[in-house]
Amino acid sequence: MLRRVLWLPVRDRQLKFLNQRFLATEAHHETSLIRNMALVAHIDSGKTTLTESILHKSAYLSAPGSVDTGSTTTDFLPAERERGITIQSASIPVKWDRWTFNLIDTPGHADFGMEVESASRVVDGAVVLIDSVEGVEAQTKGVWRQLDRYGVPTRLMFLNKLDRPGASFSSSLGSLLTHRLHPNPMALALPVASFHTEDYVRAEPGIQGLVDLVKWEIWKWTEDGHSAIQSLPRTVEELETSGIFPTNHPIIPHLVAARTTLLENLSMYSDELMEHLLALPPGPSSYLDVETTAIMPHLRKATLRNEILPVLCGSAMKSIGTELVMNYVGELLASPMDVRLDTESADGPLRLLAWKVSWDKRKGWMTFVRVYSGTLKRQSSVFNVTSGQKEKISKVLLLYAAEAQEVESLPYGSVGVILGLKFTRTGDTLVDARRSSSSSQTSLRGVAPPPAVMSASVIPKSHSDLDPVQEALHALSRTDPSVRVDMQEGQLLVHGLGALHLEIVEGRLRDEWDVNFELGSRRVSYRESLGPGLSSNVNNWATEVAGKPVAIKILMTVEPLADDEQGDPVWDGNIVLGPSGKPLLSPDAFRDQLDPMANIARGLSSSLSNSPHTSLPLSHIKIHVTDYNLPQAGMGPVLEPFIKLKISLHEDTMGKVVKDLTENGGEVLDLASDTSAMDGDEVVAYSTDGLYIPPEELSPSSAASTSSKFSNDTPRLKRTIHAVAPLSRMLDYSTRLRALSGGHGLFDMLNAGFRQVSESRRLEILREIGRA
Repeated sequence: MLRRVLWLPVRDRQLKFLNQRFLATEAHHETSLIRNMALVAHIDSGKTTLTESILHKSAYLSAPGSVDTGSTTTDFLPAERERGITIQSASIPVKWDRWTFNLIDTPGHADFGMEVESASRVVDGAVVLIDSVEGVEAQTKGVWRQLDRYGVPTRLMFLNKLDRPGASFSSSLGSLLTHRLHPNPMALALPVASFHTEDYVRAEPGIQGLVDLVKWEIWKWTEDGHSAIQSLPRTVEELETSGIFPTNHPIIPHLVAARTTLLENLSMYSDELMEHLLALPPGPSSYLDVETTAIMPHLRKATLRNEILPVLCGSAMKSIGTELVMNYVGELLASPMDVRLDTESADGPLRLLAWKVSWDKRKGWMTFVRVYSGTLKRQSSVFNVTSGQKEKISKVLLLYAAEAQEVESLPYGSVGVILGLKFTRTGDTLVDARRSSSSSQTSLRGVAPPPAVMSASVIPKSHSDLDPVQEALHALSRTDPSVRVDMQEGQLLVHGLGALHLEIVEGRLRDEWDVNFELGSRRVSYRESLGPGLSSNVNNWATEVAGKPVAIKILMTVEPLADDEQGDPVWDGNIVLGPSGKPLLSPDAFRDQLDPMANIARGLSSSLSNSPHTSLPLSHIKIHVTDYNLPQAGMGPVLEPFIKLKISLHEDTMGKVVKDLTENGGEVLDLASDTSAMDGDEVVAYSTDGLYIPPEELSPSSAASTSSKFSNDTPRLKRTIHAVAPLSRMLDYSTRLRALSGGHGLFDMLNAGFRQVSESRRLEILREIGRA
């Protein structure tokens, strides 16, 4: 006998706040309820769309904007709206239920990886999005490594775009294991492609609902975006006859198995939950009767310890799954209280980290900070531990993308913006100027910019434009530390992370600083390594200061990096050690700028930035200053930046593409399956033993799609090439690939570091830079 089903509509939060945005307008809230979180993903995975959906559901927006129409809140720069991509990270405080989220939307393009670096430094949790048609992609692994590098403790996966043809919840979940993101992904929800069985038979793409396996309820969305919730029955018999699903719906046999596996896997990390499950009466229905309150504390603890990876799913474009994402972000991700150090407290001395600096024509310099200890108040003075300068704060703001609201203070754990700082840069530590205790003077870990891989000359249109152009470049490099500016043989060069990055730099110089210049042709940023004939030396340097002779002796060892040694990003891929054998701080990081080692560090930095032989930056060198040598060596090998390529194309055009790669100095690594590692290394996937991977039939369009990359039952019409190639030969690769593949080829590009070039290529490079 079928039961009548009562669907309870989710109360539209906007009805409670008509004509009023529901904002976190005051920074006075309990620290344990703060969630500093970032949305990160490969480009075009739906981060900005999910941000718009969150702002809409939280009643900040009356209607979500669209990337396609350039109407999104966080992509407010003209270049972002014109290109339909995120260029800079944007922060918005959002009030959701009892929590306050400091949400940071980040770029997905590798050229703007500095924005992900800085955001990863200050967040306590991240929502990582995956396109459910593509699975884990190159930059998915890139941002995952960035989160690892800064020790972001808690993460949540959101499998997006399940409404698209070819989307697969099962294969996307499996790709997390294939690419070794986490050994224990745990599905907290199952997608309902349709509530009509015939749609599964016809393999119709779509998503109409979600089953919350933890709270044991089902969400159903209508075409206009409204949702309703229904509690699921607590026995197998009632579940089959409840009328919530048609009796022959394909999801019914999998619901009990999914919840049972979730609870059993979670109990492996909680003795208390294990005892609770063992005390249940026998029978398939017993696990359905476990209340949410008995599950959530153990789920949170396992997430905080990184023992599991919670996985949710939906469609950000249709706002399906947004509420679940935000509910579980609040329930599971870490608060500042969960990750604080012993020296951090709300009542302790003030300590801030400047994680981003931006320029506004009306507001001036805007410094984004996170409060790691104490409370920041407006009109207060701070001391920059990194640069040794004292600065005055004029205003404290909460920033809603392009809009700002002034507040009186920022409490411990908060993220906000301060105005009035003239010298602070990204990664600087700020403390209360009135406090001088040694604990408060310790620098927090900064933000290391990725190494530049491409450069272009900047040519002022007239002599009078030279100073404004140099000032604009200096200001731009302060807002974006991945932009490096130097002078080589009288030519002004700007270095960036890629061709798109340099295009944006050019646009910003014109639009934001109104300077007159021409940008020269792009070229990749080569490096020189250590030449033969030098390992250690003692040098005496004599000069006169104020008419008196001064002699300086420096003892150091200089050698190339070993194959198993990793260069320090702070020293542009080199390793520099001080007399104690510990890594030497960068010149600007010394608290006492008169410290002799600060001057030595400055000299080393200057020497490493410009080889006397080629004017190229020196890389892959290990220097150990043991006493106090300005060594001179012969010219070393030239290093060229390489990239890893993953190219998807039709099989009949593969021969032409491979031929083009080899003719341009590329090396094909793999012509095998799509799951091959882009890193070029053999990757052994994590085991699926004991994990719940739903069957492919729950994503009907994927099971029937001939074009899906996950399909194993149909002939593979597309092939994937994994290769490495010199960046200098790939600057126009998008145009070349389009011509070679008839417009059907797609490629991903990832930085592969620097490689030593052959003698013939070395001569070509020296001729290119005018040194041969």
